[in-house]
Amino acid sequence: MSFVESVRSGFRNYTNFEGRSPRSEFWYFHAFVFLATIGSIFTGPLFFLVMLALLLPTLTVNVRRLHDINRSGWWIFIAWIPLVGAIILLVWHCERGTDGFNRFGPDPLEFV
Repeated sequence: MSFVESVRSGFRNYTNFEGRSPRSEFWYFHAFVFLATIGSIFTGPLFFLVMLALLLPTLTVNVRRLHDINRSGWWIFIAWIPLVGAIILLVWHCERGTDGFNRFGPDPLEFV
């Protein structure tokens, strides 16, 4: 999945907590969020609006990425554990998704 496809998919599915998101979509979307944050950080109110607009799509991409490794989206709350939670999530986000169908749907890379 390319950078542009990943960003489109992230915004197209911004309320979709079901299904799976491959690593490429997750990392490209987060690269876009990083660039948007850097681009708006010195603009004051625009920064707040950008962060507000990206909150829900970022959350859904994270949950769908957890679904790709066959974990419930509720595991996102492990990030609330200081330091350790963020490290665990980072490791999970780097893992390869499960091959084929899992309980959250078909493999998103089979259609590519």
